[in-house]
Amino acid sequence: MLIGLDELRAAAERIAPVAVRTPLMTCPWADDGERRLFLKPETLQPTGAFKIRGAYNRLSALTEEERARGVVAQSSGNHAQAVAYAARELGIKAVIVMPDDSPAVKVENTRSFGAEVVLVPLEERDTTPRDLMERHGYVWVPPYDDPYIIAGQGTAGLELAEDARGKELDAVLVPVSGGGLISGVATAVKALLPGVRVIGVEPELASDATEGFRAGERAVWEFARTRRTIADGLRTSAVGLLNWPHIKEYVDDFVTVTEDEIRNAVGVLARRGRLVAEPSGAVTTAAYLHHAAELPGARFAAVVSGGNIDPALLAELVAVAS
Repeated sequence: MLIGLDELRAAAERIAPVAVRTPLMTCPWADDGERRLFLKPETLQPTGAFKIRGAYNRLSALTEEERARGVVAQSSGNHAQAVAYAARELGIKAVIVMPDDSPAVKVENTRSFGAEVVLVPLEERDTTPRDLMERHGYVWVPPYDDPYIIAGQGTAGLELAEDARGKELDAVLVPVSGGGLISGVATAVKALLPGVRVIGVEPELASDATEGFRAGERAVWEFARTRRTIADGLRTSAVGLLNWPHIKEYVDDFVTVTEDEIRNAVGVLARRGRLVAEPSGAVTTAAYLHHAAELPGARFAAVVSGGNIDPALLAELVAVAS
């Protein structure tokens, strides 16, 4: 069953105490005389990424009995930080399972919000939470495959649609990992801006959703394939079972970007846009900068989904940006 505007609007009310209403920014540095870019910087959220929207919506809807049991979640970093932060705000115990190759900045931030972090090999990230649930009775908070998560992420789409009125957008570019963000944003955009296209963006090295979209059937990749990309937040092996129907119904197309294009976009966003974006959040800007031929239209909004990047990597990419 697809979620709708009622669920998105209910989520917007729930998350109002903690989530930032991020702006839709003009980007004169990206204008080329024919095309214009607007950015929605979810980097401004309390945990540096859009994930706080879904996590707080999910946790705030738990019963008192569920809150008393505590929660467990798995994530490469941004969902981890969001669940940890939301749990702290709501007084709930949180245990977060993270791949042992997660960026140190994301692990440290998750711990700083009071969560217990369990580091495991990447291939055990999605099975360990089940073991912890069985042993300790924790409530699982999935990163994307959940109606409350989809609705929470969709609040970014509500805001974007409101702020886009009068801007005559042709398309909205959204990063794709497990599909929670694009499911929610696409739901809002198609309901409120029906003439605007929704385009998912993935790294070439983790383009399972693109492959599935082209084939008309949800694709599943091995973890070894998706972990090759620098965009650590987009390394999921497949979109969620609940997310796939939303993608089929509301998403118009997909674009993939190379590792060099992602690296360039991180540097350009920092040097010219004055925005700190992690590689996962920069893929949409990479698509705008490097794939104009695949993006018909003149006015684009791009979601910059997160800014939790290792400082050394940021310095490296800023130094070589043009």
